[in-house]
Amino acid sequence: MARDWPAESVVPLLELIEDERNVLTGTAAGIGWQQGFDGGLFALAATMCFVVLYDAAGVRRAAGITAQRVNGLPDGLWDPHPDASKDDAAPQFKPLKENLGHTRLEVLIGALLGPLVALPGLVLVGSPLVLAQHWGLLPIG
Repeated sequence: MARDWPAESVVPLLELIEDERNVLTGTAAGIGWQQGFDGGLFALAATMCFVVLYDAAGVRRAAGITAQRVNGLPDGLWDPHPDASKDDAAPQFKPLKENLGHTRLEVLIGALLGPLVALPGLVLVGSPLVLAQHWGLLPIG
């Protein structure tokens, strides 16, 4: 029994999979696993994760809410022709992009998804650097 999924329900799932949160948290987890969770490189990667997570849940989310409120304002609020000499062109109003940032739950899921993919990959397959050296893609080693 085949069931068609509406695109509106699939797109948010794809955004969770291919997001920078996943990449950074997976990278930080992999660095911690390979080089130790008490090292300076892990501290730098974890700090970058916190900056990106804060940006996704705080700054960009607030910008999306602001865009939603601006788009909800009445159309005749501003003068469509600030320059009186250019009255021949019809005004073009584009709505602001409202889908910015993520909810806290989406940020949490994205932060957990990265290590859930990266750590089993490191254990089962190996480090990308070791694999590249093994395949002869890097002349080092």
